[in-house]
Amino acid sequence: MRILVVEDEKKVAADIARALAASGYVPDISEDGEDAWFRGETEDYSAVILDLGLPRLDGISVLKRWRTAGVATPVLILTARGSWSERVEGIDAGADDYLPKPFQIEELLARLRAVLRRTAGHATSRTEIGDVVHDPRTMQVSVAGVPIALSPLEYRAIAFLIHHRGRVVAQQELAEHIYGGDCDRDNNTLEVLIGRVRRKLGVTLIETRRGYGYVINDDDEGAKT
Repeated sequence: MRILVVEDEKKVAADIARALAASGYVPDISEDGEDAWFRGETEDYSAVILDLGLPRLDGISVLKRWRTAGVATPVLILTARGSWSERVEGIDAGADDYLPKPFQIEELLARLRAVLRRTAGHATSRTEIGDVVHDPRTMQVSVAGVPIALSPLEYRAIAFLIHHRGRVVAQQELAEHIYGGDCDRDNNTLEVLIGRVRRKLGVTLIETRRGYGYVINDDDEGAKT
């Protein structure tokens, strides 16, 4: 999943990006409000981590512009501002959660998982689909109780499809969330990757919809959240 980190403090932004990458996400960094506003409106992100004290355009203004334009990407506000009125303003402007600085990176990741889970309509992070179990907290996928060894790219692919289970995910969308927004991968490369994931899982889980993309069906017989 692609996550936009909007933070003008370079060290903080780099620390967050490293933690996100280590947790299976694809982070992009934006250092000012104008750039963040443009990226949020024109690119596909699963979530945004947004600082309020930004140069060129403050975070609240960025968030309001997104919501006015119909951008529904979930937003986690991250800021050193501590007054309750500013927190209320952020939530009322359309933020999905609020984490004050200083913070522990583990809490940031937990709040991000919760925001992603809620906006997707899932009750818990852990997902069961038949014999397949995915736990984003441990970045682990198992089949019939046996952990499956996946490369980072393979994990990103299956995690994104499971998160969006029940919806056909276009090949271009999946590629962007696996490789990043500047990816230049043809469909054959993605098909090879999905083929490896299928072989490792050893179960029929990922369905190809020719001309459309891939889907993991979320039916009543096997899927639980």
